[in-house]
Amino acid sequence: MGLLSWIVMGLLVGVVAKFIMPGSDPGGFIITILLGIGGAFVGGYIASFLGIGSFTGFNLGSFLIATGGAILILILYRAARR
Repeated sequence: MGLLSWIVMGLLVGVVAKFIMPGSDPGGFIITILLGIGGAFVGGYIASFLGIGSFTGFNLGSFLIATGGAILILILYRAARR
């Protein structure tokens, strides 16, 4: 996947993760993209480790894996902030 694809996927995943877990988290557009890209890495690593799949490109499976990773990052961030 190219850099532009990572950014687009990161934006979409970050927006979906913030929609699923609304809250008063700091950060705007850039943080949302970084959240999604980080979610893709975390979700892909965990899914590969568990043998479920991996982040292979712009498809539904990769989108769900990345969204799960982004939600996990949000949960960990909120737990650490408390």
